[in-house]
Amino acid sequence: MLRIEDPSTPLRDRVTRREVLTVGGLTALGLGLPTLLRAETGASRPRLAGGSSFGRAKACILLWMGGGPPQHETWDPKPDAPAEVRGEFKPIATPVTGLRVGELMPLVAAQAEKVCVVRAVSTGVNAHSSSGYWVLTGVPHPRGDVEVAGQITAGDWPCVGAVVRHFTPPRKGLPPAVTLPEHIFNNPNDLWPGQNAGFLGRAADPWLVHCDPARPDFDLREVGPPPDVTAVRFDDRRGLLDQVNRHLDGVAGSGAMARYGGHTRQAFDIVADRAARRAFDLTAEPARVRDRYGRHKFGQSCLLARRLVEAGVRLVQVNWPREPGDSSSGNPVWDTHSKNADRLKTALMPPMDRAYSALLEDLGQRGLLAETLVVWVGEFGRTPKINGAGGRDHWGEVFPAVLAGGGVRGGQVIGASDKIGGHPTDGRVRPEDLTATVFHCLGIPPDAEIRDPLGRPLPVSRGEVIGKAV
Repeated sequence: MLRIEDPSTPLRDRVTRREVLTVGGLTALGLGLPTLLRAETGASRPRLAGGSSFGRAKACILLWMGGGPPQHETWDPKPDAPAEVRGEFKPIATPVTGLRVGELMPLVAAQAEKVCVVRAVSTGVNAHSSSGYWVLTGVPHPRGDVEVAGQITAGDWPCVGAVVRHFTPPRKGLPPAVTLPEHIFNNPNDLWPGQNAGFLGRAADPWLVHCDPARPDFDLREVGPPPDVTAVRFDDRRGLLDQVNRHLDGVAGSGAMARYGGHTRQAFDIVADRAARRAFDLTAEPARVRDRYGRHKFGQSCLLARRLVEAGVRLVQVNWPREPGDSSSGNPVWDTHSKNADRLKTALMPPMDRAYSALLEDLGQRGLLAETLVVWVGEFGRTPKINGAGGRDHWGEVFPAVLAGGGVRGGQVIGASDKIGGHPTDGRVRPEDLTATVFHCLGIPPDAEIRDPLGRPLPVSRGEVIGKAV
C-alpha cells in the first residue's frame, strides 16, 4: 500500500482519517490526496530578491542517513588513531588521490570521482531532532541542544523541500517536492520538526509518501482509481469523500480536521496524470536495474527518486527507513550506540553502499547527473571513542556531508577533522552553508526572500555557498 500524509498532522488525526477512507473504499493516495493540496487562503507567489545563482541543477535528491552515520567508518577513517577510535575496519583507496573511505563502501569508493566530500560539517548539537532540524532547515532550533521530537509548530522554519516548493510555480501533476518512504521520527508518535513548510503554510509542504517499493506486491495502480471503478462510480466516490470530509470537519472542531477537504478536483487531476502514474511504476524498470539498487526499501526508494526526478520533481528526499526488527529502542537506523561494527556490516553499509553507488552510476549513465544534485548527509556523526557496548554515541562536533552532480566539482575533499575525527581543523561548514549551496545549485539565490508570520522579509539561508564545491 502506498499512501501520502501531511507530516505536520498529529498521528492520531491521520489514523482516524485513514481508517475512515478505508471504510469508504478510498485509497489515501487517490481520494485522500486533497488533504495535502489545500492552499492557504490569500497565499501569494513568492518573490526572488536580489543575488545571482549558479543554477546548474534542475533537481536535487537528498539522501537522509537518519540516526547519525559514523564518520570513522564512512568518509573520514582514522587508521593511525588508537584502536578504540579507529575501530575494526580499514580504509580503502579510491580513484581520487588522497581520498580513502571505509572498507565497507567498495561500490561507493569506485564512484569517488563524482563526489565532493565535505568532512567538517558541525552543529555542536548532540540531540537527534534538534541537530536534524538545523541540517534540514539551515536554522538552529530555538530550544538548542535538546530533543524536540513531537514538537512541531506552525512557526517552525521551512525545510529545504518546502522552500523549493514555495519557489516553484504551480503546475498540474506531481508536486515539486516529495519525501519518501516514511517520515523521520524518534518514536512512532514523535515526528521531528523540520520536515514540513512551517510558517510558509500547508501549500508548501512536501508530499510525504509512505511506501515500500521493495515489496513484491507493490502495485502502483493505487495511484489512480482501481480498474473496476467506472467514471460513474468514481463520481459517486467523489461525493462520498465530500460527505466524509464534512463529517470529520464537524466532529472535533479542533482546527486539525478543518485543514482537510477542498482541492478535490486537483487531486483527481493528479491521479489521472499518466506521467505521475508512470513515475511510480517500478515494474517498468529492467530487473537488472532494480537488482543493482538492491531489493530493499532504501534501494528501491532511491530508484523511485530517480524516476520522480525524471518526471519533473525538483526535490526528492529519501529518508533512511526502519526495516522490520529495527525498533525504536537499542540502536535503530544509524543510531549505533551498541554493536556498531555488527550493525554496519549487516544492516547498514551493504544496502547504503549498493543503493547510493547505483544512484550515482545510473544518473551518470543517463546523462542526468550534471543536472541532478545528490546530497548524502545525516543529523550528526558519532563519538570518536567506541563505548563499552561496542557502539558510538551522538556527536555533532564534526560529521561529513557528500555532494555530487548538479554542477558540483567531484573528486575532491573539502575540510578536515583532527587526528581522532572529533573536531574540525579546516574548512568548518555549518548547516546553513549546506542549504545555501543546495539553493544556489537549484537556482534559488540564498538571499531570496520569504516572509515570516508577521510579514517580515527573511533570506531563505543565512549561510555561505561552499565555494570550493561549485
